[in-house]
Amino acid sequence: MSPFVGLKWTERERAGVGPRAHREKMTAFIQIDGSQGEGGGQILRSALALSLVTGRPFRITSIRASRQKPGLLRQHLTAVQAAVAIGGARVAGAELGSATLEFTPARIEGGEYRLAVGTAGSATLVLQAVLPALLVAGASSRLTLEGGTHNPSAPPFDFLARTFVPLLRRMGAQIDVALDAHGFYPAGGGRFTVAIAPAGRLSPLVLLERGDVTIRARGLVASLPEKIAKREVQVVRRRLGLEHADCRVECVETSAGPGNVLMIEIASPAVTEVVTAFGMKGVTSERVAEQACDEAVAYLDAGVPVGSHLADQLLLPMALAGGGVFRTMKPTAHTITNAEVIQRFVDFPIAIEQEQDAVYRVVMGQGH
Repeated sequence: MSPFVGLKWTERERAGVGPRAHREKMTAFIQIDGSQGEGGGQILRSALALSLVTGRPFRITSIRASRQKPGLLRQHLTAVQAAVAIGGARVAGAELGSATLEFTPARIEGGEYRLAVGTAGSATLVLQAVLPALLVAGASSRLTLEGGTHNPSAPPFDFLARTFVPLLRRMGAQIDVALDAHGFYPAGGGRFTVAIAPAGRLSPLVLLERGDVTIRARGLVASLPEKIAKREVQVVRRRLGLEHADCRVECVETSAGPGNVLMIEIASPAVTEVVTAFGMKGVTSERVAEQACDEAVAYLDAGVPVGSHLADQLLLPMALAGGGVFRTMKPTAHTITNAEVIQRFVDFPIAIEQEQDAVYRVVMGQGH
């Protein structure tokens, strides 16, 4: 039986023409074009996660074909290696720069794993490839992930800890995360741990109303002048009308290299969203803060509980739970592509419906 406990085969698939048809379906490679949709590493990570939980093998071509450096980079290869170890999988094409990969899973094994990117590549993205499988594994797991914890184009550890993990717990997952060391781009060197206990099955999640919000901001600097973060939070105070006590500046001591990140935390009864902007050479503190504020204001004005980045992350655990529904902003290319990849592995309806100009309703499964 598939470990993807929330999903069911259709009547035709269950009946088919007998057990042989089912075996052929489960052993035939699902063909995935890695350049489809947004064309990034998310396609590979979602395919790895779905393959592990469904037991279905896949072959992906044109991996990250549209990127400046196409093929597997270090963080993608680390995700593949992690999925191989956790799923007892056979793999072909698992090497740096590879544009094609074949992955055949066996049995999910909980346990202790150390997953080291070896660069500033995102360790939180590596986690995406194996977390769904470990949530439904039959034994507890403890992961130590090393690499980037706070870098552009990836969810920072704070999003994982403050936004995503609390929602997984609400769905019934038993999971704890802890940050040991910050890892900024380009030095990396960050580390965090994830502890997961068997949860049985996840429960559907409904996120339709946001409610009143509380807003706080944090400016982090590592091996950089504190005034950088002070200038950032001053802009946030002015743009969002916050009190001095709602804005903090933190000097990070647990970092292998310099870095700066501004995070705006928007907490409501439904969810805590974390909006992030990263300091970069040649970009003023004020511009970094304006970028974060623009994103925060867009989320606040939409009045929805789920931000655009969280929407992408919720699809797979909601499919794992067998259903759910949420309101969000206009779906990103990541979200649409993720929905398409999920439906390559399982017969599971995902509907994205526009309700208002900036409000969309995402319905997972039937009857929500």
